[in-house]
Amino acid sequence: MVKIGIIGGTGLENPELLKEVQEKEVETQFGKPSSALMCGKINEIDVVIISRHGKGHTIMPSKVNNRANILALKEEGCTHILAATACGSLKEEIKPGDLVFIDQFIDRTTKRHQSFYGDNQFKPNAVCHIPMANPFCEKLIEVFSETASELNLSFHKKGTMVTIEGPRFSTRAESYMFRSWNADVINMSTVPEVVLAREAGLCYASVAMSTDYDCWKEDEVVNIGKVMETMKVNAINVTNLFLAAIPKIKDEPCSCREMIKTSVMGEK
Repeated sequence: MVKIGIIGGTGLENPELLKEVQEKEVETQFGKPSSALMCGKINEIDVVIISRHGKGHTIMPSKVNNRANILALKEEGCTHILAATACGSLKEEIKPGDLVFIDQFIDRTTKRHQSFYGDNQFKPNAVCHIPMANPFCEKLIEVFSETASELNLSFHKKGTMVTIEGPRFSTRAESYMFRSWNADVINMSTVPEVVLAREAGLCYASVAMSTDYDCWKEDEVVNIGKVMETMKVNAINVTNLFLAAIPKIKDEPCSCREMIKTSVMGEK
């Protein structure tokens, strides 16, 4: 049976999105997730929502307990994760308000737990070398693209995300460098969320919501006021996308779920 986990923030934590809604406090081997789980149904499909930065956006990017978030959804029985993330655009053609269904990432984080394995909390004698050539579920990206076309949303079917540590925004020199790498968008949250989802054997896809042009444009200066203004419109579009896409998601074999079976070494 399909059960959908949603990781998001502003606009995606509205209990009115769900029927038979129930809030559930949980704890995992890695501690508490960022928020209580909001459980309910969309079109008779079970859905579980986590607010990545906590209710009211109180958790900074480096402090998000990604391992607890992903494990909580796994233990709740989720088979797929739909993530929403705000991002800056590194390309002229990706305009503020556009959606990007990212298919690759470049990791520029430095302080985050990248794996469930290899510490005292979870299989300390094992190491996981999870494949990441294609980090995001291609089947979910197809569903997003088909649905976005039907809804006449402005979207890009693929893109490379640079995830920085944050919480500060980039310098202009950094922004130029990321553009020279042919990256498309930049945020502070995709990694290690996508990596941990793969380790958990879950299908994961992310909708990146462009809010600004980062700071590579000479006349552009990123500030949180600009970001939040664009986010309001983006949140409505992503909510509509998820509501329409969820009934199309099928419980079928997928390489995302299979890779973990051959990726762990040293496990007794």
